[in-house]
Amino acid sequence: MQQKEREMQCALCGYTSEGKFVGDICPGCGLTYWKCHSCGYTITAPAPPEVCPECHEKSDFLNITCYTPECGGPGHIDPRL
Repeated sequence: MQQKEREMQCALCGYTSEGKFVGDICPGCGLTYWKCHSCGYTITAPAPPEVCPECHEKSDFLNITCYTPECGGPGHIDPRL
């Protein structure tokens, strides 16, 4: 028996789809939650900036968007990240 793919739901707009979003970007709103590795500042954007608007450091940004019920579902940032 074939296993059904998990449904994904955007934390921002509530868009749902079967399986993962391509590139972890919601096809409904096109936005993702990003967290600065240096200072922890969180922004919502289609892609992370090169320089953090809070600490003004060139930093890596982590995608912290919640797409599953395990982290609270729509309207939440994944607390595990």
